[in-house]
Amino acid sequence: MENIEEPIKISDSEWEVMRVIWTMGQSTAKEITDLLSTNKNWKSATVKTLLGRLVKKGVLEPEAQGKKFIYTPLVSEEATVRSATENLFSHICAKKIGQTISEMLTEADLTVEDIQMLQEALAAKQPVADIACNCIPGQCQCKAHVHQ
Repeated sequence: MENIEEPIKISDSEWEVMRVIWTMGQSTAKEITDLLSTNKNWKSATVKTLLGRLVKKGVLEPEAQGKKFIYTPLVSEEATVRSATENLFSHICAKKIGQTISEMLTEADLTVEDIQMLQEALAAKQPVADIACNCIPGQCQCKAHVHQ
């Protein structure tokens, strides 16, 4: 598996398929359909369409075995989540990243272990004196862009 260098955009439905494949290591369309049909009410054609899109995006590699294909991830779940996070942060004002992380923590269900891990990461984080706004004028309300 390789690291993602440029962001790979996958839809919410494609994420569901990838989560199954990441969990199983590799999978067939039938296995994915069997797992997702109960909660998602997806048919085989839907899963096959999503698999085809993921192959085109370079996220999955299909390998023919008789009449079926076995799909193997070409990117790790960790790298894909990291890419999605970086993509999210690239769409908001750099000055609001801390606030966004705080809001995410407030909304998330966390175990004692999760909270301890986050506290350790925060304790090890070296603060910067100031964060420069990365927005185009008119995209945010920070002092750098407010017309007086």
